[in-house]
Amino acid sequence: MIKCSAGAAILLIACGFATARFGSGLQMPATTTRDGTLITLSRYLREPVPDVVLVGSSLTFRLKEEYFATPSLRNLALAGGSPVTGLKIVANRPQLPGLILVEMNVLSRSVDAPLVERYSRDIEPLFFRPVRAAVAAYEQRRHAPLTHEQVAPELRRLVGRPPSDFDNRVYADRALQQFNAEDPTDEARINTKRIEELIRMVEQRGARVLLIELPYSEAIESSRSAAITRKIAHAAFPDSKRWLPVEVNRSELRWTDGVHLDERSAVIVTQAMERALASARMAK
Repeated sequence: MIKCSAGAAILLIACGFATARFGSGLQMPATTTRDGTLITLSRYLREPVPDVVLVGSSLTFRLKEEYFATPSLRNLALAGGSPVTGLKIVANRPQLPGLILVEMNVLSRSVDAPLVERYSRDIEPLFFRPVRAAVAAYEQRRHAPLTHEQVAPELRRLVGRPPSDFDNRVYADRALQQFNAEDPTDEARINTKRIEELIRMVEQRGARVLLIELPYSEAIESSRSAAITRKIAHAAFPDSKRWLPVEVNRSELRWTDGVHLDERSAVIVTQAMERALASARMAK
Protein backbone atom coordinates (compact mmCIF):
# COMPACT_ATOMS: atom_id res chain seq x y z
CA MET A 1 0.00 0.00 0.00
CA ILE A 2 2.87 2.35 0.88
CA LYS A 3 4.58 1.64 -2.46
CA CYS A 4 1.30 2.15 -4.32
CA SER A 5 0.65 5.47 -2.57
CA ALA A 6 4.18 6.67 -3.22
CA GLY A 7 3.91 5.70 -6.88
CA ALA A 8 0.60 7.55 -7.24
CA ALA A 9 2.06 10.65 -5.58
CA ILE A 10 5.07 10.61 -7.90
CA LEU A 11 2.79 10.24 -10.93
CA LEU A 12 0.62 13.18 -9.83
CA ILE A 13 3.67 15.36 -9.23
CA ALA A 14 5.09 14.39 -12.63
CA CYS A 15 1.77 15.16 -14.30
CA GLY A 16 1.66 18.50 -12.49
CA PHE A 17 5.09 19.49 -13.76
CA ALA A 18 4.29 18.23 -17.26
CA THR A 19 1.03 20.14 -17.26
CA ALA A 20 2.70 23.37 -16.18
CA ARG A 21 5.47 22.87 -18.73
CA PHE A 22 3.58 21.62 -21.78
CA GLY A 23 -0.06 22.42 -21.18
CA SER A 24 -2.07 25.51 -21.99
CA GLY A 25 -5.06 27.27 -20.45
CA LEU A 26 -5.04 27.05 -16.65
CA GLN A 27 -1.34 27.18 -15.96
CA MET A 28 0.06 27.21 -12.44
CA PRO A 29 0.74 30.93 -11.96
CA ALA A 30 3.55 32.77 -10.22
CA THR A 31 3.42 36.12 -8.50
CA THR A 32 5.15 38.65 -10.76
CA THR A 33 3.16 41.59 -12.16
CA ARG A 34 2.57 39.82 -15.48
CA ASP A 35 1.83 36.51 -13.79
CA GLY A 36 -0.58 38.31 -11.49
CA THR A 37 -2.53 39.04 -14.66
CA LEU A 38 -2.22 35.38 -15.66
CA ILE A 39 -3.82 34.42 -12.36
CA THR A 40 -6.76 36.67 -13.26
CA LEU A 41 -6.97 35.22 -16.77
CA SER A 42 -6.90 31.71 -15.37
CA ARG A 43 -9.70 32.61 -12.97
CA TYR A 44 -11.64 33.99 -15.92
CA LEU A 45 -11.48 30.61 -17.65
CA ARG A 46 -12.54 28.47 -14.71
CA GLU A 47 -15.14 30.67 -12.97
CA PRO A 48 -18.66 31.64 -14.13
CA VAL A 49 -18.66 34.32 -16.83
CA PRO A 50 -18.80 37.75 -15.12
CA ASP A 51 -21.30 40.46 -15.92
CA VAL A 52 -18.63 43.10 -16.62
CA VAL A 53 -15.09 42.77 -18.01
CA LEU A 54 -12.41 45.45 -18.35
CA VAL A 55 -9.63 45.18 -20.93
CA GLY A 56 -6.80 47.61 -21.42
CA SER A 57 -3.20 48.47 -20.62
CA SER A 58 -1.33 49.18 -17.39
CA LEU A 59 -3.57 52.25 -16.90
CA THR A 60 -6.62 50.04 -16.41
CA PHE A 61 -4.56 47.40 -14.60
CA ARG A 62 -4.28 49.93 -11.74
CA LEU A 63 -8.06 49.81 -11.25
CA LYS A 64 -8.11 46.80 -8.97
CA GLU A 65 -11.17 44.58 -8.95
CA GLU A 66 -11.67 45.10 -5.23
CA TYR A 67 -12.05 48.86 -5.79
CA PHE A 68 -15.34 48.18 -7.61
CA ALA A 69 -18.58 47.70 -5.71
CA THR A 70 -20.07 46.37 -8.96
CA PRO A 71 -20.58 42.63 -8.44
CA SER A 72 -19.32 40.04 -10.93
CA LEU A 73 -16.61 42.21 -12.50
CA ARG A 74 -13.23 41.09 -13.85
CA ASN A 75 -10.29 43.28 -14.82
CA LEU A 76 -8.31 41.57 -17.59
CA ALA A 77 -6.10 44.58 -18.37
CA LEU A 78 -2.47 43.71 -19.12
CA ALA A 79 0.37 45.68 -17.59
CA GLY A 80 2.50 46.66 -20.57
CA GLY A 81 -0.03 45.18 -22.98
CA SER A 82 -2.68 46.08 -25.50
CA PRO A 83 -6.46 46.27 -24.94
CA VAL A 84 -6.83 44.24 -28.14
CA THR A 85 -5.21 41.23 -26.45
CA GLY A 86 -7.77 41.11 -23.67
CA LEU A 87 -10.66 41.84 -26.02
CA LYS A 88 -9.62 39.00 -28.35
CA ILE A 89 -9.39 36.56 -25.44
CA VAL A 90 -12.89 37.51 -24.31
CA ALA A 91 -14.27 37.38 -27.86
CA ASN A 92 -12.81 33.91 -28.46
CA ARG A 93 -14.49 32.36 -25.42
CA PRO A 94 -17.72 30.39 -25.92
CA GLN A 95 -19.64 32.62 -23.48
CA LEU A 96 -19.44 36.40 -23.24
CA PRO A 97 -19.97 38.86 -20.40
CA GLY A 98 -22.91 41.23 -20.65
CA LEU A 99 -20.68 44.32 -20.79
CA ILE A 100 -17.10 44.82 -21.94
CA LEU A 101 -15.23 48.05 -21.18
CA VAL A 102 -12.31 48.75 -23.52
CA GLU A 103 -9.65 51.28 -22.55
CA MET A 104 -8.58 53.38 -25.54
CA ASN A 105 -5.63 55.33 -24.09
CA VAL A 106 -2.91 52.98 -25.32
CA LEU A 107 -3.26 51.74 -28.91
CA SER A 108 0.39 51.59 -29.91
CA ARG A 109 1.15 48.05 -28.73
CA SER A 110 0.91 44.83 -30.67
CA VAL A 111 -1.43 41.98 -29.80
CA ASP A 112 0.14 39.31 -27.58
CA ALA A 113 -0.65 36.37 -29.88
CA PRO A 114 0.75 33.62 -27.60
CA LEU A 115 -1.35 34.91 -24.71
CA VAL A 116 -4.46 35.05 -26.90
CA GLU A 117 -3.89 31.46 -28.00
CA ARG A 118 -3.18 30.29 -24.48
CA TYR A 119 -6.35 31.72 -22.96
CA SER A 120 -8.81 31.59 -25.82
CA ARG A 121 -9.62 27.90 -25.88
CA ASP A 122 -9.51 24.76 -23.77
CA ILE A 123 -7.08 22.66 -25.77
CA GLU A 124 -5.33 20.70 -23.00
CA PRO A 125 -5.17 16.89 -23.19
CA LEU A 126 -7.92 15.11 -21.26
CA PHE A 127 -5.29 13.19 -19.29
CA PHE A 128 -3.95 16.39 -17.75
CA ARG A 129 -7.25 18.06 -16.85
CA PRO A 130 -7.74 16.66 -13.30
CA VAL A 131 -4.17 17.50 -12.30
CA ARG A 132 -4.30 20.93 -13.98
CA ALA A 133 -7.55 21.75 -12.21
CA ALA A 134 -6.13 20.69 -8.83
CA VAL A 135 -2.89 22.64 -9.30
CA ALA A 136 -4.69 25.76 -10.56
CA ALA A 137 -7.30 25.63 -7.79
CA TYR A 138 -4.58 25.34 -5.13
CA GLU A 139 -2.61 28.26 -6.52
CA GLN A 140 -5.68 30.42 -6.95
CA ARG A 141 -6.72 29.77 -3.36
CA ARG A 142 -3.27 30.91 -2.26
CA HIS A 143 -3.74 34.13 -4.24
CA ALA A 144 -7.47 34.61 -3.63
CA PRO A 145 -8.42 38.20 -4.51
CA LEU A 146 -9.77 40.57 -1.90
CA THR A 147 -13.43 41.48 -2.07
CA HIS A 148 -14.81 45.01 -2.13
CA GLU A 149 -16.44 44.43 1.25
CA GLN A 150 -13.06 43.55 2.77
CA VAL A 151 -11.37 46.74 1.57
CA ALA A 152 -14.30 49.20 1.60
CA PRO A 153 -13.41 50.80 5.00
CA GLU A 154 -9.81 51.38 3.90
CA LEU A 155 -10.95 52.79 0.54
CA ARG A 156 -13.18 55.30 2.32
CA ARG A 157 -10.26 56.35 4.53
CA LEU A 158 -8.00 56.62 1.50
CA VAL A 159 -10.38 58.83 -0.48
CA GLY A 160 -11.00 60.95 2.62
CA ARG A 161 -7.33 61.91 2.81
CA PRO A 162 -5.89 64.87 0.86
CA PRO A 163 -4.17 64.16 -2.48
CA SER A 164 -0.56 63.00 -2.36
CA ASP A 165 2.19 65.64 -2.33
CA PHE A 166 4.75 63.23 -3.79
CA ASP A 167 7.15 65.05 -6.13
CA ASN A 168 7.00 63.04 -9.36
CA ARG A 169 8.64 65.60 -11.65
CA VAL A 170 11.60 63.41 -12.58
CA TYR A 171 9.33 60.54 -13.65
CA ALA A 172 6.72 62.81 -15.25
CA ASP A 173 9.34 64.63 -17.33
CA ARG A 174 10.75 61.33 -18.54
CA ALA A 175 7.26 60.08 -19.47
CA LEU A 176 6.48 63.34 -21.29
CA GLN A 177 9.65 63.02 -23.38
CA GLN A 178 8.64 59.50 -24.39
CA PHE A 179 5.08 60.53 -25.23
CA ASN A 180 6.29 63.44 -27.35
CA ALA A 181 8.84 61.27 -29.16
CA GLU A 182 6.38 58.51 -30.03
CA ASP A 183 4.21 58.55 -33.14
CA PRO A 184 1.56 55.83 -32.61
CA THR A 185 -0.33 56.56 -35.84
CA ASP A 186 0.21 53.32 -37.76
CA GLU A 187 -0.24 50.93 -34.86
CA ALA A 188 -3.17 52.91 -33.46
CA ARG A 189 -5.01 52.71 -36.78
CA ILE A 190 -4.40 48.96 -37.01
CA ASN A 191 -5.55 48.36 -33.45
CA THR A 192 -8.60 50.58 -33.87
CA LYS A 193 -9.63 48.49 -36.87
CA ARG A 194 -9.15 45.33 -34.83
CA ILE A 195 -11.28 46.74 -32.03
CA GLU A 196 -14.02 47.69 -34.51
CA GLU A 197 -14.06 44.12 -35.87
CA LEU A 198 -14.09 42.56 -32.41
CA ILE A 199 -16.90 44.86 -31.26
CA ARG A 200 -19.03 43.75 -34.21
CA MET A 201 -18.25 40.14 -33.41
CA VAL A 202 -19.17 40.25 -29.71
CA GLU A 203 -22.19 42.51 -30.12
CA GLN A 204 -23.62 40.13 -32.72
CA ARG A 205 -23.44 37.52 -29.95
CA GLY A 206 -25.32 39.70 -27.47
CA ALA A 207 -22.59 41.49 -25.50
CA ARG A 208 -22.40 45.26 -25.15
CA VAL A 209 -19.15 47.21 -25.56
CA LEU A 210 -18.33 50.65 -24.18
CA LEU A 211 -15.07 52.52 -24.62
CA ILE A 212 -13.27 54.43 -21.88
CA GLU A 213 -10.50 57.01 -21.68
CA LEU A 214 -8.71 57.24 -18.37
CA PRO A 215 -7.39 60.66 -17.34
CA TYR A 216 -3.75 61.55 -17.79
CA SER A 217 -1.97 64.46 -16.17
CA GLU A 218 -2.42 67.72 -18.06
CA ALA A 219 1.05 67.59 -19.63
CA ILE A 220 0.65 64.01 -20.86
CA GLU A 221 -2.89 64.75 -22.05
CA SER A 222 -1.42 67.38 -24.41
CA SER A 223 1.50 65.24 -25.57
CA ARG A 224 1.97 64.15 -29.18
CA SER A 225 1.24 60.46 -28.60
CA ALA A 226 -1.87 61.03 -26.48
CA ALA A 227 -3.29 63.59 -28.91
CA ILE A 228 -2.77 61.35 -31.95
CA THR A 229 -4.25 58.32 -30.21
CA ARG A 230 -7.28 60.29 -29.03
CA LYS A 231 -7.91 61.71 -32.52
CA ILE A 232 -7.75 58.28 -34.18
CA ALA A 233 -9.97 56.65 -31.54
CA HIS A 234 -12.69 59.30 -31.67
CA ALA A 235 -12.62 59.42 -35.47
CA ALA A 236 -13.25 55.67 -35.54
CA PHE A 237 -15.93 55.86 -32.83
CA PRO A 238 -17.61 59.29 -33.11
CA ASP A 239 -20.86 58.28 -31.37
CA SER A 240 -20.75 59.63 -27.82
CA LYS A 241 -23.04 56.80 -26.69
CA ARG A 242 -20.21 54.38 -27.41
CA TRP A 243 -18.07 56.05 -24.71
CA LEU A 244 -18.45 55.68 -20.97
CA PRO A 245 -17.85 59.16 -19.49
CA VAL A 246 -15.36 59.21 -16.61
CA GLU A 247 -16.22 62.49 -14.89
CA VAL A 248 -13.93 63.38 -11.99
CA ASN A 249 -12.56 66.45 -10.28
CA ARG A 250 -9.10 66.39 -11.83
CA SER A 251 -7.68 68.53 -9.04
CA GLU A 252 -8.18 65.50 -6.79
CA LEU A 253 -6.12 63.21 -9.02
CA ARG A 254 -2.43 62.45 -8.84
CA TRP A 255 -0.19 60.31 -11.05
CA THR A 256 2.93 58.42 -10.06
CA ASP A 257 4.59 59.43 -13.34
CA GLY A 258 2.05 61.62 -15.11
CA VAL A 259 0.57 58.55 -16.77
CA HIS A 260 -0.44 56.02 -14.11
CA LEU A 261 -2.90 56.99 -11.37
CA ASP A 262 -1.78 56.61 -7.79
CA GLU A 263 -3.88 54.41 -5.53
CA ARG A 264 -6.18 57.10 -4.16
CA SER A 265 -6.80 58.50 -7.65
CA ALA A 266 -7.49 55.01 -9.03
CA VAL A 267 -10.20 54.56 -6.40
CA ILE A 268 -11.74 57.95 -7.29
CA VAL A 269 -11.76 57.09 -11.00
CA THR A 270 -13.26 53.67 -10.23
CA GLN A 271 -16.09 55.34 -8.33
CA ALA A 272 -16.71 57.71 -11.26
CA MET A 273 -16.86 54.73 -13.62
CA GLU A 274 -19.40 53.00 -11.40
CA ARG A 275 -21.62 56.08 -11.40
CA ALA A 276 -21.40 56.17 -15.19
CA LEU A 277 -22.17 52.45 -15.42
CA ALA A 278 -25.26 52.91 -13.26
CA SER A 279 -26.45 55.69 -15.59
CA ALA A 280 -25.68 53.60 -18.68
CA ARG A 281 -27.74 50.70 -17.35
CA MET A 282 -30.68 52.99 -16.63
CA ALA A 283 -30.48 54.51 -20.12
CA LYS A 284 -30.30 51.15 -21.88
